Amino acid sequence: MINKYTCKNGVRIVLEQIPTVRSVAIGIWIGTGSRNEIPKTNGISHFLEHMFFKGTTTRTAKDIAESFDSIGGQVNAFTSKEYTCYYAKVLDTHSKLALDVLADMFFNSTFDETELKKEKNVVLEEIKMYEDTPDDIVHDLLSRAVYGDHPLGYPILGTEETLNTFNGDSLRGYIHERYTPENVVVSIAGNVPETFIQEVEQYFGSYQGGNREEEENVPSFHSNKIARKKETEQAHLCIGFEGLKVGHEDIYSLITLNNILGGSMSSRLFQDVREQKGLAYSVFSYHSAYQDSGIVTVYGGTGANQLNVLFETIQETLNKLKQEGITEKELTNSKEQLKGSLMLSLESTNSRMSRNGKNELLLKRHRSLDEIIEQIDVVTKEGVNEMARSIFTDNYSISLISPEGEIPDHY
Repeated sequence: MINKYTCKNGVRIVLEQIPTVRSVAIGIWIGTGSRNEIPKTNGISHFLEHMFFKGTTTRTAKDIAESFDSIGGQVNAFTSKEYTCYYAKVLDTHSKLALDVLADMFFNSTFDETELKKEKNVVLEEIKMYEDTPDDIVHDLLSRAVYGDHPLGYPILGTEETLNTFNGDSLRGYIHERYTPENVVVSIAGNVPETFIQEVEQYFGSYQGGNREEEENVPSFHSNKIARKKETEQAHLCIGFEGLKVGHEDIYSLITLNNILGGSMSSRLFQDVREQKGLAYSVFSYHSAYQDSGIVTVYGGTGANQLNVLFETIQETLNKLKQEGITEKELTNSKEQLKGSLMLSLESTNSRMSRNGKNELLLKRHRSLDEIIEQIDVVTKEGVNEMARSIFTDNYSISLISPEGEIPDHY
C-alpha cells in the first residue's frame, strides 16, 4: 500500500511499506532537468547533482561517502531531461541516518570554490568520455534533430563553455528557482513504519523556495537530419518518430508495439537485422515519454559500407509491420514479457521507490499492480496495428555518426 502525504509547504512524501524486506530505498525527486535550462545554463542541473556530494557545513565529501560505506549502503544520483534524483539504499536499521545525510546534502551543501573547480574538471572528463562513445552521442543528436532549439534538445551534460560559467551563486540561484517545495517529492520504499513520514517532514516540511512561474513551452516534432563526422569503426544510426507523452491513454499499446519491434531478442528488428542479415551487433528500439511529447527511436550500428543496407532493412521491417500488422502470438508474448518485467522489477525496493517517485512527480497518481496489468491485458491487436500505422510515417528525423559524416539524400 502506498501512503501519500503533502507537507504544509507543498513537499510530497510517498511511502510504500514492504515489511518482508530488510532494506529501505529513499529518493529525493526534483522536477527539474535539462529541459528547464536556457542555453547559457545548459548542464547546470547535472553539475548541481555532482556538487551535492562535495561537502556540507558539517560533512566533507569523504564524510558523505564514508557515511554510506560504513553501513554497507549505497548512495547515488542522476539527472534526466525532466527530473533529478538523489537516492540511497540501506538496511532498515540505518534508514534515519540515510535520511539525515541526504537532507544534509540537499540543504547544507557549501559549493566550496576549490571543490567547484575540481568537480568542473571531473564533469569535463565525463563530457569527453561521452564524446568517445558515438553510440551514446547519436541519441543526443536525434533529440536535437527532433526538438531543435527547444530545451528538450539540449544535452544533459551541457558543454565545456557553459560548465566554466557555473559558480556557487549560480548554483544557489538555480536551487532557489527550481528546487521549490511543490517541485519536490520524497519517495521511500522498504521496511519502515508509517511514522517515517513524520521523520521526513521534520527535514523537508518547512523550507521555502522561490515563486517562479512555470512557462508553458510545448515542443514541436521536427523532421530533420543531423550528421557528425567521426573516425569510428561503425556508422551509428538513429531514426526518430513522434511518440506519446507520459500518461497518454494509449501508452500501453505503444509499449507493446515497441516491445514487438525492437525491445527483445525475439523482436522483429533483432531478427531481421542481426539474426537474418548479420548487419549489426546492436539494434533496438525504445520509447521516450516526456510530460508533453515523446519519441520512438530505432537504433542500429553497422560498418559504414553497410549503412544503406541497414537503413533499407529497418524501413522494410517498419513497412511490413504497418502493412501486415502483428500476429496474435507476438501480442501475447509481448504482453507477458511486459507483465513479467514489471513484476520482477518490483522485487527491488529501489525500483519501487523510483516508480513511486516518478509517478508522483510526473502524473500525481499511483496505479496498483493489478490496474497496470489490467491495462496491459486490454491492449488489442487492432490497437497496436493502428498505433504502428499512425507512428511509423514519413515524418521522421535521423541522426548519424560515421566516418563520412553524411546522410544520403534518399534517407
